[in-house]
Amino acid sequence: MDEKGQKLQNWIDESQNIVFFGGAGVSTESGIPDFRSVDGLYNQQYAYPPETILSHTFFQKNPEEFYRFYHNKMLFPDAKPNAAHRKLAELERAGKLKAVVTQNIDGLHQAAGSVNVYELHGSVHRNYCMKCHQFYDLDFMMKQEGVPHCPVCGGMIKPDVVLYEESLDQETIEAAVLAISRADMLIIGGTSLAVYPAAGLIRYYRGHKLTLINKSPTPYDKEADLVIAGPIGEILGAISV
Repeated sequence: MDEKGQKLQNWIDESQNIVFFGGAGVSTESGIPDFRSVDGLYNQQYAYPPETILSHTFFQKNPEEFYRFYHNKMLFPDAKPNAAHRKLAELERAGKLKAVVTQNIDGLHQAAGSVNVYELHGSVHRNYCMKCHQFYDLDFMMKQEGVPHCPVCGGMIKPDVVLYEESLDQETIEAAVLAISRADMLIIGGTSLAVYPAAGLIRYYRGHKLTLINKSPTPYDKEADLVIAGPIGEILGAISV
């Protein structure tokens, strides 16, 4: 283990209230593409830009095209938790990690065993009829062709994910802010910290163990107490609990 890895290990050993804040890079090692990397969704070509397709307005006006994109590019039912997800769940079981705050919608933190997870952008595993609010899981959605409709009332089903033009869930934000403000160590991983308001939540951290783990530089590198460049699964996987 190199000097930075040893420092990360030491800080985790001495901390009792760790919070992890993560983004798309946490799930790339599980085979889910990053939105903003060189090969990510935002650098591929479609009839409409991803930001347009994944907007509330587009969903309402063109649900057929929305769901074609959503099924092709947003759903990865066979993805499995990687070393980062598993280590975070292990840290939670050990009583050290108090919360995971994630921008991801894939549910892999829960699949790895994490319990206290705040999903800022929702989850593909929760889907609701817009008319009667009946719940449907991911398995149901995977079996649907075209625009999914509720078998109960015929209403259109919407994934419980935050689209562009939509607000984040206020209760989730408040819980995440509280967890971050109480943390004695904040580990940020797999995120460019370019998406707001989510990225702004780290401003609530008041401690002195702000750790950034990411493959590429972020706007917050100069403010961090420790910056480690590399794959988050590899780095967290080397930590002993």
